This record gives sequence, C-alpha cells and structure tokens, in this order.
Amino acid sequence: MSQPIIHKLEAESHVADAVAKYIADLSAKFIAANGSFSVVLSGGTLIDTLRKLLEPPYIGSIDWSKWLIFFLDERVVPLDHPDSNYKLAYDGFLSKVPIPQSNIYPIKEKLSPEEAADEYEQRLKQLVANGTLKASPITGFAKFDLMLVGMGPDGHVASLFCWHFQRFEKKKWVTFITDSPKPPPPRITFTFPLINSASEIAMVVTGEDAADAVKVALGENASYGYPLPVQKVSPEGNLTWFLDSEATSQL
Repeated sequence: MSQPIIHKLEAESHVADAVAKYIADLSAKFIAANGSFSVVLSGGTLIDTLRKLLEPPYIGSIDWSKWLIFFLDERVVPLDHPDSNYKLAYDGFLSKVPIPQSNIYPIKEKLSPEEAADEYEQRLKQLVANGTLKASPITGFAKFDLMLVGMGPDGHVASLFCWHFQRFEKKKWVTFITDSPKPPPPRITFTFPLINSASEIAMVVTGEDAADAVKVALGENASYGYPLPVQKVSPEGNLTWFLDSEATSQL
C-alpha cells in the first residue's frame, strides 16, 4: 500500500467541498474505464458530508445511472426504521439523485443477523461472478471502486469494534455482530479483507469527538500499542483522509 494522502481542512464545510470533488473525479474515471462506479456508503455523519454532490456543478455532471451503491455495515432493522443506514442514506442522499433503484443494494429484511450477513455476502459473490463487480487479483474478494468510511470516537470503522473478534475475520466477506456497544446491537458489517480489497478508500472524519482517535491513528506514536480498528484500514489502492480542524486538534 502507498502512503495515505491526508487532507487537513479548516472546517467541515471545506471537507464537504473536497469530498464532493474527489468523488466526482473518481466517478468520471471509473465510469470511463469500466462503465460503472461501485460506491460503498457508511452511516453516521458521512451522508450529510455528501451534500455538496447534490448541488451544481456535480448534480448535473455526474453520470448517476452508472453508480452501484452498497453498505459498509447495516443495523439489522427494517429498512424504514430510524436506525437503518439505508434509510439515512436514502433520505439524505439517494432519494435526491437519479441512481436506479436496481443499482442500490440494501440488506434483506426479516432475517437474523447471521442470515443477513450470509445473504449479503452471497449477493456480492454473485455480482462478482456475473461481472457487475470486479474481483481483487490479490484476495479474490470483491474490489469496490470507492469506500466512503467514517470513524467512531473510539476508532471503530464499519461495525468492527476494538474488543470484538469480528475485526480479526479473515475468510468471510461479510460478518455479523449481536452485541454492538452502540445501539442497536444486531448488525452486519464488511470485514477488513473485503474493505482492504478496495481501489480507493476515503476516511471522512470531522468533529472534536474524533480528535483522540485521530491522534492515535495518525500521530507520531501511531505504531505503538494495540491498534485501533481504523488503523487496520489499508487498501490495495489508495487511502485518502479528509479531516477538519476539530478532528486534527490533538495532532
């Protein structure tokens, strides 16, 4: 992996501007090369940070019909539930852009966490088999064009938490958790081998509550001690951090 690119920006609004240009450029690049652009969304504040894509020049210039949308992790709740990452993404972003509904891949409802994780993994494998998604030549896992990843104040990414064994999963593409330290407890999540097979990962981190974890992950003592989950993000392609001044206040 190459060294991460780190953008330290003044305000969250500047992060939103930078992320929009970054995504638009990648969209044009991957659509020109492959005819599609596979994007993995996470929850939290990330969806709001995508708001600039809903404005000119991006809203009218991006070829939304070629986007494929997936979810980094998901709460095992109905898709119209307030805790659903799909609902968050749909209300704040997906309903405002002309991405075909058939290109959006939420989890299946009315399954147990284990069943939902297995079903999502099998769907991803089928999309690789039929050529909708690329496969990593290194891992054989699906190789998404772009993963948009947030980070919790404790340094977790997706639903891979520091003291949970799911962060060590090597074989599964998608796993499940029934005791998330943040409610709701049941979730499914991409594993690190799948996350790190990506072509591009954007770590989008804003706000003062992230400052301590950013200091651990990017500070001068980052290689010391037990790594936070965010420190395991190491894609085959490029890792780009987008940070505001509050998130970098401890660096």
